[in-house]
Amino acid sequence: MAKKEKLSVEPYKGVRDFYPEDQAFLNYILATMREVVERFGYAEYHASILEPAELYKGKGVENEEIINDQSYTFLDRGGREVTLRPEMTPTVARMVAGKRRELGFPLRLYSIPNVFRYERPQRGRLREHWQLNVDLFGSNAAAADAEVIAVAYSVMIAFGAKESDFTIKLGSRNFTDSLITKIGLDGAQAAKFRRLLDQRGKIPENKFMEDLATLGVALEMLSPEKPPKDVAEVLSILTDEMGIGNAVFDPGVIRGFNYYTGVVFEVFDTHPDNSRAMFGGGRYENLTALFDEEQVPGVGFGMGDVTIRDFLAVRGLVPPYTPRTRVYLAAASATSVSAALALAGELRAEGIAVAVDFGEKKLGDQIKAAAKHKIPYVIVVGPDEIAKGTYVARNLETGGEAVLTKEALSEFFLNL
Repeated sequence: MAKKEKLSVEPYKGVRDFYPEDQAFLNYILATMREVVERFGYAEYHASILEPAELYKGKGVENEEIINDQSYTFLDRGGREVTLRPEMTPTVARMVAGKRRELGFPLRLYSIPNVFRYERPQRGRLREHWQLNVDLFGSNAAAADAEVIAVAYSVMIAFGAKESDFTIKLGSRNFTDSLITKIGLDGAQAAKFRRLLDQRGKIPENKFMEDLATLGVALEMLSPEKPPKDVAEVLSILTDEMGIGNAVFDPGVIRGFNYYTGVVFEVFDTHPDNSRAMFGGGRYENLTALFDEEQVPGVGFGMGDVTIRDFLAVRGLVPPYTPRTRVYLAAASATSVSAALALAGELRAEGIAVAVDFGEKKLGDQIKAAAKHKIPYVIVVGPDEIAKGTYVARNLETGGEAVLTKEALSEFFLNL
């Protein structure tokens, strides 16, 4: 009889498995994001990963690449075309339009969903990632744009970044549109021009210059002496009122989605080993109009966990893994397991995270298991310890030991 071939232990291409240490790092990233945005008054929302495919098809020609080439789109059992969400902005626009009359404005919302795009996995890009989405609805004020950018800035600072570690580059769709009108580009040329600007950092500069010339656009046109009015107003608030010193005007920042209508921005890593745009966002006026006659203005951004991981890694800002479990109880024999379980129950009742070995291996192997889990302390539970009511808490990293009565154990671990 032929031996049955085993299944691969590898995950689907472009996605990740999260073992405890990986999950702890992801939890740190998400918790840091959540703490900052809630400090700014944003409330969390969520939605299903499945959306009708028409939600993305309705957003226009500039997003054909996502819906045709990068989306996970399929027919469900009822024959309906559905898509695993590639981004969250259309979803939140749908939700706001659905309850527009019940919501108070300005409305501050955030979510940290996982999103899916079928693209070539590479540094900074996977087929699934977690993304912080921050959106402010119901205000046309430049201060709203500045607040959203300040949230992004504050998240970076909360991760341990300095201003010199990243640059916030602001562009303007209004400036780009006025330039298109001035040059006299038709619809197809305008779309090519926008795509070219969005790709500038991803293609050779000589290729960018050649393609720019074919459109009749001189490089000087992209370098005005001063920022356009909308960008200048936001920059003034950021620098003068919010104390943000690393925001600048860059006319080449345009963002790829066609729903942006005003000021847009991207956050760039300044480290030479990771010199790239990490995330961005901007103002959009028309998204809720896809669902409702009365449009609600919005401004927001999306920040993915993958690019943030790269940012933290190149700067040595990844926090060390510290498991929630503080102590590992090693049973000297199978007959000591009952006592170990009882002791664990008492410690857990005091709020201490405890793992228990069931005495199926030698003590040395039990201690090795605790070390593999990176649990900082081990206590051996055996006949002598049970009889005396005294236990030795050994620190596996330093080798230090503390001899403690049963009653003193909880206080010892609570004060670590």
